[in-house]
Amino acid sequence: MSYKVSFISLGCAKNQVNCEQMMATVQAAGHTIVMDPDGADVAVVNTCGFLASACEEAIDNILEMAELKKAGRLKKLLVTGCMAQRYKEDVLGELPEVDGILGTGSYGAIAQAIDEVMARGLRPCHLGNIHTANQSGERILSTPPWYAYLRIAEGCDNHCAYCVIPSLRGKYRSRPMDELLAEARELSDAGVQELLVIAQDITRYGTDLNGEHQLPALLRELCRLNFRWIRLHYLYPDQITDELIDVIAGEEKILPYLDIPIQHCNDRILEAMNRRDTKASLLELLGKLRERIPGLVLRTSLITGLPYEDEAAFEELCDFLRQVRIERAGVFPFSPEDGTRAALMDHVSTEEAQRRAELLVDVQSDIIDAYNDSILGQTREVLCEGFDQQAQMLVGRSYAESPDIDGRIYFTADGAVEPGTFVTVRLTGVMDGELTGKQVEE
Repeated sequence: MSYKVSFISLGCAKNQVNCEQMMATVQAAGHTIVMDPDGADVAVVNTCGFLASACEEAIDNILEMAELKKAGRLKKLLVTGCMAQRYKEDVLGELPEVDGILGTGSYGAIAQAIDEVMARGLRPCHLGNIHTANQSGERILSTPPWYAYLRIAEGCDNHCAYCVIPSLRGKYRSRPMDELLAEARELSDAGVQELLVIAQDITRYGTDLNGEHQLPALLRELCRLNFRWIRLHYLYPDQITDELIDVIAGEEKILPYLDIPIQHCNDRILEAMNRRDTKASLLELLGKLRERIPGLVLRTSLITGLPYEDEAAFEELCDFLRQVRIERAGVFPFSPEDGTRAALMDHVSTEEAQRRAELLVDVQSDIIDAYNDSILGQTREVLCEGFDQQAQMLVGRSYAESPDIDGRIYFTADGAVEPGTFVTVRLTGVMDGELTGKQVEE
């Protein structure tokens, strides 16, 4: 039997790649992928389980699908991904509307699960080994045709004290380079212009295979393909080698945009959170990167209210951000997650962590405003992504804006500009914190 299957993917880009692989598996099994779950035979909610807030978002989506089932406009509901892995008993026990779950080690069982719920009346629970699950497979891209993700590794061995990812995604496993290059070649041949190289930690790529950092070699090979831009997410500061910096600085296709999550700068907090950095090492690294990579734009993530963060440590974090002036920062209040060591440590209240996050966002906003003002009058190569009806302007991104997490550039042009094409834009102003400009002839 052939069924209509709809997918909803939540959370990070790595989760999105898993969803793209599931879609390809389902289509290869003879089923039809539909965008709208209303009227589908099966809806698959691919969940994030990193934080309590992500689980709440997943539950909201599950309950929305449950309403469609109740109204007779959806037959079956499957839940996959990190929340299903983390809270399997709760999902099956407390959400009777869910017809089956697949953990992070069992994405490849999606076609089997659809057969089990539709043809055999079962309530499947597939929880394969998260440390050995297959990472490869065909994908149906869910991104616009001009950019795509290349996930080069799965899992994480960092074991930060506040993080559940190793228990959800397993140990760090690099994908073989020849496999990655074959996948990248397919993306390049399909017309992808911007390749986003992703993993929980891309800097450790290859170290589990032969003990050597292989990211520089992989990047050199990727630069031989027909991509215009290659963007890197995420680089852990203690693993950024001089060789890697040289490759980033020397390869024209690799964008001078680096996503380096540091989380905090206070030495006591970093040690307690099992981070392998110090404030001095972070300052040294960021200074070296600024010096050796012209035009560098940095992105990071910061957590307020971590264990041992008193008022002095929080002020130290604010002063650090003012000093290093990281252009992009995601700021999050500490969330004491079940099963983590940090959750058992003394920490400030959720309300206080949130208050500090809002204050740090204010610091970051001043940095962004100053950065935007400093580049007005410059020209930027912009990847056009379409026309914004509300703003009545074209919209796109430069090297300094990564999809979905950063702002965009709004611009005017004398003629039509097709989405997926590159244009030169002179930056002329700021609108609600985002840059505006006008296309100029190259």
